Amino acid sequence: MSVTDRSGHVSMCSAPPRGGAGGDTDLRVEQRAIVYTGAMRVQVPDVEQAAREAIALTTTAGGFVGSDQRRSAAGNATAELTLRVPAAKFARVVEQIAELGKRQRQEISTEDVTEAVIDLDARITTQRARVENARRLLGEAQSISDLVSLENELARREADLASLEAKQRRLADLTALSSVIVSLVGPDATTEDDASAFGFVAGLKSGWRVFLISWTVLLTVLGAVLPWLLLLGVPLGALVWSLRRRPRPALVAPPADGTGRGPADPTGGGVVPPAVSPPPQAPGARSAP
Repeated sequence: MSVTDRSGHVSMCSAPPRGGAGGDTDLRVEQRAIVYTGAMRVQVPDVEQAAREAIALTTTAGGFVGSDQRRSAAGNATAELTLRVPAAKFARVVEQIAELGKRQRQEISTEDVTEAVIDLDARITTQRARVENARRLLGEAQSISDLVSLENELARREADLASLEAKQRRLADLTALSSVIVSLVGPDATTEDDASAFGFVAGLKSGWRVFLISWTVLLTVLGAVLPWLLLLGVPLGALVWSLRRRPRPALVAPPADGTGRGPADPTGGGVVPPAVSPPPQAPGARSAP
């Protein structure tokens, strides 16, 4: 079985045998390699104060802050912290952070990587033996061709060993220090229940909220435009009204002939209006004897 020492190295250790004739090992919970990860959302009265307390709880437990992102917006401020906490104190630190305010969401997951650790340790042991064997053969090389070939093989085996050891360190880090992402939100932040609500009531609430927002925007725009309407609309309206009230010129009768002028006045007074012909006689009427 593998355990992680204080330096972060994962080493193998044997577990006590089970009762019985079989020699099967008893891998108890405290002897297994467990990777804890979590995410939680907590609504707090003061985001800055809660963030400082969460960081203090983490450092007191022997952990550290992986990342710290904050946004200040009065009652809608937010802070997102990635905390690395020792696995043995992970649950206690999570509960202490939840007590800083109202816990809205929490997700904790575990992954048992015991078999992966055991397999990785075995592969590293085998690869180290292969590296030592290549180094021994390199020292016994008799020709240049053998020397070049063994050097290339040794470099490849050492690269594979370095890759396995990097995976081992990464796995040791995950099992030694668990990760939890803490989202701290202010008192005015929208709850996730409201954000993920569905149904008629949720739709009615959303529609009413949009209706109020729309009216607020409309009144704001109207208040901004109204002074300009009064400044430009009143004079423009008065001008249009005065133009509509102005009398129209009288229509002139067309000339009698096609020359564009009426008949000339023989007395020299200009153009006289055309004579009006008498109305036609009614049909069937006879003159007196």
